[in-house]
Amino acid sequence: MAHSLSAKKRVRQTLKRRARNRSRKEEIKNQVKSFATALTSGDFDKAQQELGKVAQKLGRVATKGTIHKNTAARKRSRLAKRLNAARAAKGGTKAA
Repeated sequence: MAHSLSAKKRVRQTLKRRARNRSRKEEIKNQVKSFATALTSGDFDKAQQELGKVAQKLGRVATKGTIHKNTAARKRSRLAKRLNAARAAKGGTKAA
């Protein structure tokens, strides 16, 4: 247990920060799940919209420092790759 005032404050800050970061990461996971369901259903237009939402959320979370910017970029890239691969497999046109 923390004894000094500064250590007690640090514990309070850490708890708040952890809760905030967990919430942000959970939002990303939920957004990715909605993208995945749109993709598996074969609705590429909806999947494209969801990809935009995921990319926006990833960028915002990376800016806040919850995840690293390269992690956000990697996740965006992999999701876009999945969408393009599904479109190619289905015989649809690739997005620009």
